[in-house]
This record gives sequence, structure tokens and C-alpha cells, in this order.
Amino acid sequence: MHLSRRTLLAASGATASVALTAGPAGTAWATAREEDPVDDFEGLLDRARTLLTGGVFDPADPDFAAGVAALDTTAGALWDSLDRSGGRTALWSDLSPLTDPGNFGQSYTRLRTLAVAWSTPGTALSGSAETAEALFSALRFAYDTAYHPSAPETGNWWFWEIGAPRALMDCCVLLRAHLPAADLADYLAVVDRFCPDADRRTNSPTLPETGANRTDKAVIVALRGLLGKDADKVASARDALSDVRDSGRNSLFRYTTSDDGFYEDGSFVQHSEVAYTGSYGTVLLGGAAWLLSLLAGSPWAVTDPKVSVMYEAVERSFVPVIFDGLMMDAVRGRAISRERAGDHRDGAAAVAAILLLATGAPAGPADRWRSLVKGWLTRNRTTPFTALATLPQLALAKAVLAEAGIRPAPRTTGSFVFADMDRVVHRRPGWACTLSLSSKRISAYEAGNGENLHGWYTGDGMTYLYDGDDLGQYNDGFWPTVDPYRLPGTTVDTRPRDDLGTGAGTSTYRPPNAVAGGAALDGRYAAAAMELTGAPGSSLRARKAWFLLDNTVVALGAGITSGDGRPVETVVENRNLGADGRNRLLVDGIPVRNGASGHARWAHIEGVGGYVLPGGAALRTLREKRTGTWRAIDTGADTGGSTDPVTRRYLTLWLDHGTSPDGAGYAYVLLPGASAAATAVWSASRPVRVLVNDATAQAVEDRRTGLTAVHFWAAGTAGGITASGPATVLVRRRGARVSVAVADPGRTGTSVTVGLPFAVREVAEADDTVDVTPGRRPLLTVAVGGSRGHTHRAELVQ
Repeated sequence: MHLSRRTLLAASGATASVALTAGPAGTAWATAREEDPVDDFEGLLDRARTLLTGGVFDPADPDFAAGVAALDTTAGALWDSLDRSGGRTALWSDLSPLTDPGNFGQSYTRLRTLAVAWSTPGTALSGSAETAEALFSALRFAYDTAYHPSAPETGNWWFWEIGAPRALMDCCVLLRAHLPAADLADYLAVVDRFCPDADRRTNSPTLPETGANRTDKAVIVALRGLLGKDADKVASARDALSDVRDSGRNSLFRYTTSDDGFYEDGSFVQHSEVAYTGSYGTVLLGGAAWLLSLLAGSPWAVTDPKVSVMYEAVERSFVPVIFDGLMMDAVRGRAISRERAGDHRDGAAAVAAILLLATGAPAGPADRWRSLVKGWLTRNRTTPFTALATLPQLALAKAVLAEAGIRPAPRTTGSFVFADMDRVVHRRPGWACTLSLSSKRISAYEAGNGENLHGWYTGDGMTYLYDGDDLGQYNDGFWPTVDPYRLPGTTVDTRPRDDLGTGAGTSTYRPPNAVAGGAALDGRYAAAAMELTGAPGSSLRARKAWFLLDNTVVALGAGITSGDGRPVETVVENRNLGADGRNRLLVDGIPVRNGASGHARWAHIEGVGGYVLPGGAALRTLREKRTGTWRAIDTGADTGGSTDPVTRRYLTLWLDHGTSPDGAGYAYVLLPGASAAATAVWSASRPVRVLVNDATAQAVEDRRTGLTAVHFWAAGTAGGITASGPATVLVRRRGARVSVAVADPGRTGTSVTVGLPFAVREVAEADDTVDVTPGRRPLLTVAVGGSRGHTHRAELVQ
């Protein structure tokens, strides 16, 4: 599946934008509906139309007026450029030949935008007979020329089986009162050819559809059933959500333990090995919410009690990775290269999906979600949701903002280790830090169809630092202008790389390392590690660890070795300062522009925070203007970026390990939001100490909170804590209480024994997998085998 199409769907008022009156209106309709099945079909088609257009709204409301104006502008440009001549060979000159799947797929998407504008009061095309006739003609032309039952499925399957049929069915819903019956019959027939059901891939009938693909197809089949008054089709769409055909094996309402779908720890994976909450996951959530709302109160209403998994996913999977309405790039896969997507647009799509799902969810979670959404929307002044939303999305958002009884929730805080997708998220009140890791289980990147051409190092420990006062960091031209060889948090050699994903289809790269992940303690602290193995062509190896604390992130590296004759660097920071940013850089209190800084102990970037080098290190700095284009990182058929140059200023801090290092290391500390004075004080007082940093263990001690955290690469001792083998261990003493968290992120052992350096009298509580032997030298034996790297916990009493 080609995720960019999700952006197109959202932009045209489809998958992610169906959020208006499905809840209350659906209930009212269900109460009044007749028992005649025809009335069921017509009532649901009316509801689908409302969900696509936004229904009735106040045209005097400035937000709705702006939404109508935006739709009018987009549709007006498409209308003016639509070839309506008798001798046309394509509908739009830039989408020729029409027989190319990408071109007819995008043509249907544009036709849907025109149909939405025709159906929306207040636009220039609203209700126009000329527009309706042009749409009928264009749909017939596309059918006759390119997309018909006898056409062979070539190129990207997604256009044939999801992109084109969804847009076509939406057009039919909007135009159905005037659409010739013979045309509708043909369009239903082409959908029957390329998307006959939601359970299987049409071009590969033995391949079951999973995740977002299954959701998309379920929506298409439901609309086809309603338009064709085929009750069995509608029922099959509903049943596909639960995968009745295969006894729930690919149900969207279940937690998976492998391959695609939602995991109980909050992970979401698509394409078997890609962390994809922010794009495919959002599509799945939005599509499921759409169908739940569409069918509510009808004979085909979803009654599977396991739909609760979808409700739980909002808070387990989505809330941790949404920051003030932005979707974290670490879970957007190759979508990071799409100029017309961005963290703000994928975030808005997720917000819209959550609001839509809330219309039919139980009151408790629905109220929590609306409170969270209100907090996101009121804090985000950089990319306001109202400026991104379609009319249906806008209606639900404005209802939440206007309801005095809904209090905006504060920012989510806590530590989240998503073991099943190699991601770690640490959130504090003013900032968040996200780690993008990879292993032999989860890919370092996905590229293909011309997308994500420079994503080489995005899964090598890239460290995203989100600042509540700088929501544009990764959205303001970051990806086309950042140096892709110097992504924050990564350790890389400096060899030139070829573009990724220039051919057809998508591909991933999974490195051979086992260790990627960590453990979380008390939902407040985390430790993570990754064994870095260079991509093919590089002998680089490194052992990297991160310790995520109250106001501090400590990053350690050890065993950095390479024999390729190339310099190796660890990137501390590569901050996008915007088009005109000239943020002051201090190194040990002295303003610095570029070059080596000698033996530095700390640095500070104005408006960002502090960076401490425990024990001192030779810090390299670079202030530069970088110019790039979106086209240079994305040449996709329907996602290809602009060739217009984009220029941004950057401040880069890095540590140079020299050419072909042997056992090199590093240690640096991030102090997000800290002042220069606070950074200097932290550097001098060292409230967090690095206990050990070598190939056996990496450990820190936070004396303020009583926390010691260690990642053991092998059996050893650190900070008085012992481990019988590889493990991540966090221990916190608070008075007489001791909290312990243990994980095996490499998933290599069956059990690990952890020894503590102080006496323990008794066990207050412990997971079933943890066996505690109290005493002067207590031991915890943790059954880590089969736990897929998840955290095991115990509460002890001294």
C-alpha cells in the first residue's frame, strides 16, 4: 500500500475527514428509519454524504467560511484545469496518459474534490448543472479509457484496489441522485472486479489483507453494497473488520503478537516490520471510525465486543506519539519525505479520527479523548487544526472547543517503551524525546516508489527533541534541508550513499542486531539501548544507550569500531533554526560560531537547551545555511515534491571519533529547555553521574531521585547492581520502597538474575515473571523468555 494516498484521501475530504454528525445524527436516523431495506440503504447513503461534506453548518462562522473558501480555491483550480474538450486524452494535462495507474488514481481523487465542492453550499461549483454534467462525463471517460473490468492490473496495486475505487465510490455517493443508472452499474462492476471483498488482495488471492489495507477495503465494499443495494456486500464489509472469514486471524479488533496491527504495548506495525502508527495506523483508526459511524444503528451495525481494542489503541498507541496535535515523525515511516503531508497534517488526521471514534465510544474514554484533543488544539498556535481541517473535521473540533464542560488536558507525560516496534518516547511537561531504533525485527527505514530517498540513518538511534515552544522543528522544511548524514543521536561513518527506493515497489532494511529497546520504570523513567551495526558496505559497530530522566537525557556510546578508513561521528544535535534563526551558541560560556571547541564541558543553544559533556570532550560545531528541495527526497508519482529551493539555518554539534576508530566512546547529556546558567550549574554539580560506559555495561545514577539505571550487554556489575546476562535494569529507592524494572531488549535469554546491593525485607508486589529472594543481598530472577522485550516489574520493601 502506498501511504501517500492517505494524504490524498484526507485532502479531498474522505478517509480522515468524515467527522460530523455520525453519532447523534446516526442515532436519530436509526430511531426514525423504516424497516424496509431500501430505506436502510438510502438512509446510510445520506449519512455517508453528510460525512463527506460536513452537512449543515453556519456559513457565517469564520472558521467554516474559511473552510469553504479553501475548498473553493482547490476545487476552482481543478475545475479550471480540467480538460472538458471532446478530443481529450486525459482529464488533466499533468496526469497523462490516463492509463497509468498513478494518473487515473489521482484523477479520481481530483474528481472527488470537485464532487465535494459541487455538494457543498457556498462554493462556486455548488449545485451547478454544468459541473455535474462535466463530472458524469469525466467519470465515464476514465472508465472507458483506463479503469474498467477488463483492464489488466499493472503497476502499483494500491491504485487499482484501494485508491481509485474509494474515490470512485465517494463520487457516486455524492452524485447518486443524478448519476445515470447505467453508469452506476458500470462503476459498481469495476469495483467488483478490483475490490470484490476486504479479505484478500485481488492481484494475489492467497494474500490476506491486514491492518490499514483491510480497513480501506472494508469502507469501499460497504459503499459499493449501499450503492448497489446489496445487503450481503454491506455485511461482508462489516465482517471484514472482525475477519469473520478467517475466524478472526486478521481482525482489526485484536492485539497481534507478530506482523501487522496493534500490539498490546501500544506499538503499531505495518508491512510486517515498520513502525507506522502515524500513517498506516492513522488510516486504520480513521477508516474503522468511519465505518463504525456509518453503520451505527443500522442492520449492519458493528457489534463485535472486541471493538474495545480500537478504543484502547487511542490511549495506548496514539496519545503517546501526538505532541500538541503533531504526529511524531519516528512513527510516520517513509511519509516523512512527503511535502504535502508533514507531522502537522498526519497529526490532524489522527485528531480527526479520534474525534470521530469518540462519537460512538463509551462515555468514559470519549470524554478523556475530547479533553486531550482540546488541550492539543488550544496549545498549537503554529499549525492550528482549524486551518488544516476539512469541513466535517471542523465541525467536531469546534464542538469540543466550544463546550465549556470539556477541560483541556495538560500535555501527556511519562515514559513509553514500545518494544514491539523499537521506539521509545519520553515526555515531560514542556518537551518530549523520541528514539527511533531498529533491529532484525523492525526495519531501519522503508523506502520505495521514489519516497524517502535519504532515510539511511533514520532508524539508527535518531533522537527527536520536541519543544513545546518550537512546534515547527520537524515541519518547517526540516527533511529537505537537514544533512541526512548527521541526524541527531546517530553514530555514522561518512561514506557517500546512493538514493534509496528509486524503483517501483517499496522495500525495507533490517539490520542484523538483536538489541533495540529497553525498560520503563514507574511510567516516568526509561533506559534504552541499541547495538548499532552499519549498513552493508560499512564495518561500523557501536553500543549505544540512552537514559531518560526527569529533566535530563543521558546518551552513552561504547565500543565504536570501524575498519573502513573513514571518519566516524556521533551527532549530538542538528537543530533547525528556521529560515532566519541566529540562535546564540555558547560553549563553556563563550559565544562560538564554527569549528572545534577544544576540551568542552558544556554547550547551550539559545531557545533550545543545554548540552553537557561529562568529563569534557572535543566538541565540533557548525552553523550553516542549507538549501534543498522536496523533490530531492521524494519523486513519487503522486507524492513527488517541489523543485523549489528551501533554505534553513542549522546548528550542528558533533563528536569526531576519528578515522577507523577502535573501541571509541562518548557521553553527552541533553537538558531540554535549560538556560545557559542552569546548564553551567548542571555541568559543575553533576546531579546525574555516569557510572560505567564500556562494552559490558552502560549505567548512570541520578542522586536526586534515587535512581540507578543500567544496560548490561553481558553479565557484569554496575553501580552495585549485578546481572547474570544481557538486560536493561532500573532500580529506584524512595525511603523504604524499592522499584525495579527489568527487560531483555535483545530477546536472547530465557531468564536473567539481578542482584541488588542493599537489603530487602519483603515483596510488596511483583509480576508473575519475577521471583524475588529477599535478604541482605536480594536476588530477582526474571523470566524474560518469550516476553518480546517487554518490561518486568517488582515493588520491594527494605
